[in-house]
Amino acid sequence: MSEKKKFYITTAIAYTSRKPHIGNAYDVVLADMIARYKRQNGFDVFFMTGSDEHGQKIEECAKNEGVTPKEYVDKISGEIKYVWNSLNTSYDKFIRTTDADHEKAVQHIFKKLYDKGDIYKGAYEGKYCVPCESFFTASQLVDGKCPDCGRDVIDAKEEAYFLRLSKYQDALVKYYKDNPDFIKPESRKNEMINNFIKPGLADLCVSRSSFKWGIPVTFDKDHVIYVWIDALSNYITGIGYDTDGNTGESYKKYWPADLHVIGKDIVRFHTIYWPIILLALGEPLPKQVLGHPWVLVGEDKMSKSKGNVIYADELAEMFGADAVRYYLLSEIPFTQDGTITYESFIGKYNTDLANTLGNLVNRSIAMAGKYFDGTVDSLGKSDALDNELKAFTADAVKKYTENMELYHNADAVAAIMSLAKRSNKYIDETAPWLLAKSEDDKDRLKAVLYNLLECIRILGILIYPAMPECSDKIKALIGTDEDALTFGAVNSYTVGEAKPLFARIDAEKALAEIAEKKEVAELKTENTVKLDQISIDDFAKIELRAAKVTSCEPIPKAKKLLKLTLDDGSGTPRIVASGIAKFYTPDELIGKTVIVVANLKPATLCGVESNGMILAADADDKIKVVFLDGVTPGSKIR
Repeated sequence: MSEKKKFYITTAIAYTSRKPHIGNAYDVVLADMIARYKRQNGFDVFFMTGSDEHGQKIEECAKNEGVTPKEYVDKISGEIKYVWNSLNTSYDKFIRTTDADHEKAVQHIFKKLYDKGDIYKGAYEGKYCVPCESFFTASQLVDGKCPDCGRDVIDAKEEAYFLRLSKYQDALVKYYKDNPDFIKPESRKNEMINNFIKPGLADLCVSRSSFKWGIPVTFDKDHVIYVWIDALSNYITGIGYDTDGNTGESYKKYWPADLHVIGKDIVRFHTIYWPIILLALGEPLPKQVLGHPWVLVGEDKMSKSKGNVIYADELAEMFGADAVRYYLLSEIPFTQDGTITYESFIGKYNTDLANTLGNLVNRSIAMAGKYFDGTVDSLGKSDALDNELKAFTADAVKKYTENMELYHNADAVAAIMSLAKRSNKYIDETAPWLLAKSEDDKDRLKAVLYNLLECIRILGILIYPAMPECSDKIKALIGTDEDALTFGAVNSYTVGEAKPLFARIDAEKALAEIAEKKEVAELKTENTVKLDQISIDDFAKIELRAAKVTSCEPIPKAKKLLKLTLDDGSGTPRIVASGIAKFYTPDELIGKTVIVVANLKPATLCGVESNGMILAADADDKIKVVFLDGVTPGSKIR
C-alpha cells in the first residue's frame, strides 16, 4: 500500500484579549471543512490551531481585571478552545504561545537570526497602536488613526531589535513569481505587491522593551520578543522545529505547510513577514495562504462597543453546531465579505436545512418505511426522469469537487444544496403517493424510492466536511456508510425510522429568547466590567429623569421582559422594555416613580421599541429598581 499524501493545514492563532466572536470562528470552521475533505479523500492530515498569548494589550487587560497575565490568558485560551470544540472542529493540535516548548524554540529562532546578522539592535520612533501592537509612520495613518483598526495611536519611542526585511525582498518577489498560487484570492496578492513590496520594505521591529509580558530575549533581558516572530513561528514550533537541526519527525513529515487559513486583515503578516522569517532561517516556505473575507453583522464589523457581537458557541447551543457551520460556510463567498444577523440565520436554517434537506430525507425514509417496510432494492422500473436525476447528481458531485479543490466553500455547499433541491423536485415529478395506490406501479415506486435513497446517500457523503453530525445521522438513517460517489453503488437499502434532521424554528419565539439572553448578559457585563473614570462633562451627556409608571404588562414570548409605559413629564407617554419580570409583577410597579435614562438610543426588544432604560441595582443576584416616590415626573436627576 502506498503511503498517504500529507496535508498540513493551520489557522491563524486567536489572540487572547477576549472571547472570539463568530467572525473569528469562521477561520477555524473553514479550515475544518478543508481538513475533513482532505481526510475523506485519503490524505494524512495534520490540522493545527491555537491561541496567541503575549503582548502589551494582554498585559493591560490582565491589569484591569486584577490578575496576572498568565491567569488572564489561561482563561481566554480556555474560552477559545471551548468555542472551537462547540463547533465540532477536528484539529489535531491546539498550540498556545505560552507553551514551554514553543517559548524555547522562539528564543532559539531569535538568537539564530541575530547571530547571522538578520536581526540588529536599533530604536523605533513613530505612531503606535496598542490593540494592533503595530508601529506606523504618520503617512500610513488614516485620518490620524490606525490604518488597520481605526483606533487612536500614541507617540512612542523605544529601543528595539529589527529584522532585515529589505535583505530578502527580491527573494520574496521571486517566490511570488515562481508560485503564482501562493496567495489566494488573487486580489490579496496584488494588494501585497502594490501596497507594500513595490514601495520598498522597511525593516521590521521584532522586540519590545516597554512592557514585560512576552518571551524574553535570551541575550538582552530588557527586551521581549515581539508578536511577529513569536506568534508566526507557531506553525513550525508546533510540529517540532528546532534551530539546532534536531527537528522532530512531525516537522520532517508535514513541513512545509500546504495551507495557512487566515483572515484578510493579516495577509501582510503571513505573506511578507512570515516568508522572510523562513527565508532567513533557510526553511521552505508554505505552499499557499488563503486570506478569507470577513463576517459582518448586517453592514458593520462586529464590535462590543456597537453591541452587535454574535458568539458562535451560543448559536451552536441554541441551534446545533452543524447549523452554525452550514451558515458560515454557505454565506461567506471566496472574495467578498459575508453577513450574519439572527434573522438571516434563522431564515436560512428554515429554508435550507429544515425545508430542503431535512424534508427530503424525512419524507423519503418515511415513504420507504410505509410502502416497502423499510427495505428498497435497485430492481425497480426506471424511466427517463431517473436518467435526468442521475446526470444531475453526477454534475453536482463534479461541481462540488472542483470547488472544494479551489477552497470555494460557498460554491461547494451550493452544489450540495442544488442536489437536495433537485431531489425534492423529483419527488414532485414522480408523485410516489400516487404510484402507491396501484399494485401495477409498485416496481416504478420502488425505483423512485431507490433513486431518492441513492441521492440522500451521496448528499450524506458530500455534506460531511461542512456538517459532520448531519452526515452521520443520514448514514444511520439509510443504514449504510458506503462512500462511493457513483450512482448505483448500493444495491439495497434497509432504512431506519424517519426522524427530522432539523426541526423548523419558530422565528418569533427564538428571537425573543435571544433578546432576553442578550439583555441579561449586558446587565451582568455592566456589573462586572471595571470602567474608566469619566469627567463631569461626560456625565452631563446622560439625561436622567424621574418618570411615573402609568401602566405595565408582560411582553408575549419574553419571560424576562416587562413593557412599561412612563409619564416623564414631556406630555408624551414613553415606552420602555425592561428585563425585570423575574423580580416584579406589573401591579408592584404601576404608580411607582422610577429613574429613566431619557436620551438612550432606542432599541427593539421582542417587537417592542424601547425608548430608554430604568435604573436598577444588582444586589445579591436580585434586580432592585431605584424608586423615587413623591418626586414629580419630569424632574431631572443630577
